[in-house]
Amino acid sequence: QVQLVESGGGSVQPGGSLRLSCTASGFTSSIAEMSWYRQAAGKERELVAKTRSDGTNPNYADSVKGRFAISRDDANTVSLAMSSLKLEDTATYYCHTGGVFYFSDQGGAVRWKQLEVWGQGTLVTVSS
Repeated sequence: QVQLVESGGGSVQPGGSLRLSCTASGFTSSIAEMSWYRQAAGKERELVAKTRSDGTNPNYADSVKGRFAISRDDANTVSLAMSSLKLEDTATYYCHTGGVFYFSDQGGAVRWKQLEVWGQGTLVTVSS
């Protein structure tokens, strides 16, 4: 079963920085995008940043361009470096992955499955 575990959330003052990390597990290999979404209280979940399986072509929401940077640290880990944080960045941040996942068993057989998986979320609070 594919799982995502996020870390790095917390509280910070406006203008500060935080780094979120997300590690995927439960599979042998994958070809999958990894993304960060966020959901503020009373608002819909929105895409913050995404990157391809090879870490290329990052895309950002207009509200975070120039302040946030998404990176693939390795095949199974994606990070979000957040700087110049604003009050309006306060939200629960969710890691998401979607694509093809490969699973090999002890006998060497490989099966694949197309999946979308969400992490449990990590809270980022920006306040003075």
